[in-house]
Amino acid sequence: MRDGFIKVAAATPQIRVADCRYNAEQIFTLMREGDKQGVKVMAFPELCLTGYTCGDLFLHDTLLRGAEEGLATVLEATRNLDMVAAVGLPVRNKWDGKLYNCAAVIQSGEILGLVPKTAVPNYGEFYEGRWFASGKGVEAYIELCGQQVDLCARRLFACDSVPNLVIGVEICEDLWGTQPPSGLLAEAGATVILNLSASDEVVGKAEYRRSLVTGASGRMVCGYVYADAGEGESTTDLVFAGHNLIAENGSLLSERRFACGLTVSEIDVDRLCYERRRMNTYAPRKEALEIGRTCFDLALEETRLTRPVSPTPFVPEDSADRAERCNEILKIAALGLKRRLEHTGAKAAVVGLSGGLDSTLAILIAAVAMKLLSRPASDIIAVTMPCFGTTDRTRDNAVELAGRLGATLRRIDIGAAVRQHFKDIGQSMEDLDVTFENGQARERTQVLMDIANQCGGLVVGTGDLSELALGWCTYNGDQMSMYGVNASIPKTLVRHLVAFVAGDKVAEDPSLSHVLEDILDTPVSPELLPAVGGEIAQRTEDLVGPYELHDFFLYYIIRWGFPPRKVLRLAERALGERYDRAVILKWLRNFYYRFFTQQFKRSAMPDGPKVGTVSLSPRGDWRMPSDASMRVWMEELEGLE
Repeated sequence: MRDGFIKVAAATPQIRVADCRYNAEQIFTLMREGDKQGVKVMAFPELCLTGYTCGDLFLHDTLLRGAEEGLATVLEATRNLDMVAAVGLPVRNKWDGKLYNCAAVIQSGEILGLVPKTAVPNYGEFYEGRWFASGKGVEAYIELCGQQVDLCARRLFACDSVPNLVIGVEICEDLWGTQPPSGLLAEAGATVILNLSASDEVVGKAEYRRSLVTGASGRMVCGYVYADAGEGESTTDLVFAGHNLIAENGSLLSERRFACGLTVSEIDVDRLCYERRRMNTYAPRKEALEIGRTCFDLALEETRLTRPVSPTPFVPEDSADRAERCNEILKIAALGLKRRLEHTGAKAAVVGLSGGLDSTLAILIAAVAMKLLSRPASDIIAVTMPCFGTTDRTRDNAVELAGRLGATLRRIDIGAAVRQHFKDIGQSMEDLDVTFENGQARERTQVLMDIANQCGGLVVGTGDLSELALGWCTYNGDQMSMYGVNASIPKTLVRHLVAFVAGDKVAEDPSLSHVLEDILDTPVSPELLPAVGGEIAQRTEDLVGPYELHDFFLYYIIRWGFPPRKVLRLAERALGERYDRAVILKWLRNFYYRFFTQQFKRSAMPDGPKVGTVSLSPRGDWRMPSDASMRVWMEELEGLE
């Protein structure tokens, strides 16, 4: 459970209708199996101790006694398990004479509470109202299995040892209503919702059920464990497929259908609580504050992760999803630039074209924007500015790309101007220091700004999100523009966007696709140091580290606020086959150092469109003082070595 990961399971036992002893054995067998896998929270189906399809047998004392005895058997058999489980059974309330469809929340031989179903369906294939009363508004203490137990729908179960683990329970139809109990439970603090269900299977229902569960987890910012009845239920009129689902904040973590057994994953309750803190609109209603809590405890231990952790969190792994994402981002960024060009009345979009990935993406976005404006591509002024480190390959690719797009190309060699500037300030041409590099970057920006003034245009920035996070840009050089179209696009995604356009244009313009492919194959470099033998001498990732690592760090540190320990753990799981722990730690330390020391550059960054969940705009998502201390983060990193 360290780092907020709670291993959960949706369990579907193979049952026999009305055979409570057999069903109890199947239930505690699955609990023991889950315990071996490290499961700490488990949900079973609705009425699983008796079977959901008992019909009028639910009214018989014999079956109700059998259900209670079955629960007692489960309690005794799992007394030594460090696990919380919710088990479905019918329960009589002697105070009002009614029968309730309940979830018994149990741990270590104790019944923590009984949660009755509130939405009792009596339509279509459902006849629950014939036997069960709604638990809405019911609150009573009853005796069950020799224990005094609270019967109440509005009840949370909170873990003392893991404060962010708070469990709420609802039953099947409760979720399908207009105001599910889980909404109020989540507002009251529930981070994990357990749903005990017996949802029969008909054509098309599985997809709706899946969207309902994932949507509920996203709307409530919670983990959702949905346990469905399966094999063993009566097939007189219905078939139950055991469609088990585990979702977290809108994402499906694990799913199983047409099979009995366990569906297991891990829910990150710390991540959920961070997101709720971040959303100031996530506020409880008055009645949520009145919901009671029952406390329990779990032994702290390491949770073995089985949930997927993508090595490229900004880039969908599925090719179809990736293509859709790329297409959408290009449109969003182009619409932002289109509006800025319209508003300013700019006669041209001026792009510094180096032959590298970032400037390539910027001019591709500009081309889409011009098309949206019904303006010719010649209104894009592509400026290539070779200097000391420019290679023939990047220069030729820049020229070819501008030509294939139909942009107006200007070639301005800045070598002489930079030499004069170095002479003016006393900078030796032999001293290849930061001044040598930044002097070229600032000269290029000056050229672009002046050309924009000449033609009444607007300078389109090329810097990406990853460079902004690392401060890998020259202040008042490539850090500055009049509109930064790449500002919220990380480097790993820049590459896929360019590749998407290359693939999209392969039939329409093979030459354009060819030059884009060559740009993709070119090492990432600012080309600010003299070339060696005509080849790039300065490779960015050798200096600041692999961008796939930095983009991974960026996502989990900025989007989710994870501490260094947790970021390292996830990075080892996702990228451990490519980088060992020492390498990951080295570049993680480098990321924190650069991120904290380079905030002043982000504080002065130009406007640019937000296209994803992470943005470092000082006017939008990210507010950070430029002189914030990194001490506590670095101290935690030191403890990880």
